[in-house]
Amino acid sequence: MPAVADYIDPVALMRLKSLEMRAKVVMEGFWRGIHRSPYHGFSVEFSEYRQYTKGDDPRFIDWKVMARTDRAYIKKFEDETNLRAHLVIDRSRSMTYGSGEYSKSDYVATFATTLGHFLMGQGDAIGLTTFDQAIDQHIPARNRPGQLRRLMVELEKAPEGEGTDLAAGLRGAAERINKRSLVVMFSDFLAPLEKVKAEVGMMAAAGHDILLVQCLDPAERHFTFEKATHFEDTESGNQLYINPAQAKDGYLERLQAHIDGLKKIATQVGAGFHSVTTDYPLELALSELVLRRPKA
Repeated sequence: MPAVADYIDPVALMRLKSLEMRAKVVMEGFWRGIHRSPYHGFSVEFSEYRQYTKGDDPRFIDWKVMARTDRAYIKKFEDETNLRAHLVIDRSRSMTYGSGEYSKSDYVATFATTLGHFLMGQGDAIGLTTFDQAIDQHIPARNRPGQLRRLMVELEKAPEGEGTDLAAGLRGAAERINKRSLVVMFSDFLAPLEKVKAEVGMMAAAGHDILLVQCLDPAERHFTFEKATHFEDTESGNQLYINPAQAKDGYLERLQAHIDGLKKIATQVGAGFHSVTTDYPLELALSELVLRRPKA
């Protein structure tokens, strides 16, 4: 497997102003990565298979594919070959943060567009819901000319929300998604998680497959700040003077506990969980996501 340094530099990628162009560049890198990895030769037939999960009949495992990929896959039945997927995107003000040249929102918009590009290429229907403290926009899942463009128009808009209500976003999406779907939620998830378990659980109980994708800036994930300064909450506007040398260990401990809590919620309700920082190559993040996504 190539080193991370061999992939497209996210900084260079984000300098492309066109969201559509960024997605195409990532897709090209994704397919190159598939062909030079242990999954070589699998890309053409990927849409006809899904990864084996507990409860599937092992008689349907394709042992030839397993020999090439070292993973167990089963061939999809006829009614599984077309997926209905829905992207749920956090557009609150915290997503505007970026310690470098681009924000978490920029990264998520590119990630979501590329995932949409990939799924529509398989013949799947894609929809979009954006939220902050409540639902902002909702586009029903479709697979037709112009659908991805319609999604990109929304994703290119700068986040305007202030607070974040993850439960409201999930609840609002669930109320609008009427047919069984793969629901992929992109957020930094830097908000209280008390209500998230119930909402994710209800969505899973309705038959949806849930994938929670956490996107964090590397500075907030690893607390790389060095100088004592005033830190401002992007959502509340509150300021706090912090000495990083004194605060780092406690911050990282609490953040890890928060992430572990989110992982636990995902496990308890049968949802998938994927965490990535915005300096991580997007084609690598995409391949990790689609090759380990929940069954659909």
